[in-house]
Amino acid sequence: MLDAEIVNRTLAAAMRTGADFAEIFAEDKSSTSAFLDDGRVEEVVTGRDRGVGIRVVTGDTTGFAHTADISEAGLASAAAAASAAARQGGGGTRAVEVSALQAPRRLEVRIPPEEVSKDRKVALLTAADAAARGSGAAITQVSARYGDGRRRLLVADSEGLFTSDDQVRTLFSVSCVATGDTGMQTGRESAGRTAGFEMFDLYDVEEMARRAARRALTKLTARPAPSGTMPVVVGPGGGGVLFHEACGHGLEADLVAKSASVFAGRIGEKVAAEMVTLVDDGTMAGEWGHYGIDDEGRPAARNVLISDGVLTDYMWDRLRARKEGRPSSGNGRRQSYQHLPMVRMTNTFIEAGDTEPADIVADTDHGVYVAQLGGGQVNTATGDFVFGMTEAYLIENGRITSPIREGNLIGNGPEVLTRIDALGDDFAMGSPGTCGKDGQGVPVGDGTPTLRVAALTVGGTAA
Repeated sequence: MLDAEIVNRTLAAAMRTGADFAEIFAEDKSSTSAFLDDGRVEEVVTGRDRGVGIRVVTGDTTGFAHTADISEAGLASAAAAASAAARQGGGGTRAVEVSALQAPRRLEVRIPPEEVSKDRKVALLTAADAAARGSGAAITQVSARYGDGRRRLLVADSEGLFTSDDQVRTLFSVSCVATGDTGMQTGRESAGRTAGFEMFDLYDVEEMARRAARRALTKLTARPAPSGTMPVVVGPGGGGVLFHEACGHGLEADLVAKSASVFAGRIGEKVAAEMVTLVDDGTMAGEWGHYGIDDEGRPAARNVLISDGVLTDYMWDRLRARKEGRPSSGNGRRQSYQHLPMVRMTNTFIEAGDTEPADIVADTDHGVYVAQLGGGQVNTATGDFVFGMTEAYLIENGRITSPIREGNLIGNGPEVLTRIDALGDDFAMGSPGTCGKDGQGVPVGDGTPTLRVAALTVGGTAA
């Protein structure tokens, strides 16, 4: 995207006024999406965005400017703006937008998703729609979405780094609504990979649609969820989002530095049951949170955060790691060239244990089995959370029985870690997700084996 000589001259200009550090982040991003709702293809959209963000650090002050003008003159202007902002001092971050120009017409990039016709992509949507509706007359609404994107990036800095990455992601999701005596119930299924259109050799969209429809249909006969504190068994992959939100964010070094984390200052302490090992791993090829380098040019890495129940490390970006005299963990991420990087998760998961999943259920006299969690709210400073259960069942006399609805899991992330008393040998990653933090969204993955939390509050509507 940028010539090395131009990069060097831009960095030299950014450093000319005595800065401690300067960085160029260049990005060229293209995407295609298609959406079907109620049997009709509502939209097929392609887009492209490219530009450069320049960061300059002087003491404790960061200056940042971004521009869609990637000519040498545009880069020089952005470098001057970022350098001037950094010289103002006073700590903190000052962002400047420089000559944001309209992005040029999208160009074809020769990667598999863009070699596939739009008709073929739309055919996936219509096939999913037909399969879902064929699952039962009670299915009254189906929506499906296809998306692919290519993100090429280049990172260079005043310490001699000059590196690049080419990231391709493909996504498909289907949602169903079933209507019956209990009203409308929903079911959803999604798949996403850091891969091209070949993803559909691994995932059958018709089977995905049937699974989503079955979820919705099953909930038509579901009983209201119980209320109270009880054992909760979480199925493989289904509870990863809980640990991502309630525990993972608290292990990001920027929140630790702000004392906005319950894990601050606890390295070396036991913070979870001894069987629990929590990992963040950006090297998991194919998973949604995978990449070659982070958005500061550091290689993706496997980072063990909790090992056998003991807190061993946090996740780090470059600037916070530099202050601590340690290397970055490869967790510096940003939504686009218009944003500064911050500490973010990649693929975060609890490692598998050695227990048969069926034995975990059989050893649970009563409780709730959660196959899939939905959205929720988390206070990262305390770890308190509330998550909706989108697919859950009663456990009665060691057996999974009736489906339940309208229930939440309520608890505290660090406490949940200490109350895990069984881990299955059936590890799986969950659905692809977008993690939001400080107004930025990035793709992430999460996963778990089947696990049991000995006591967790279920907020239901059953009397």
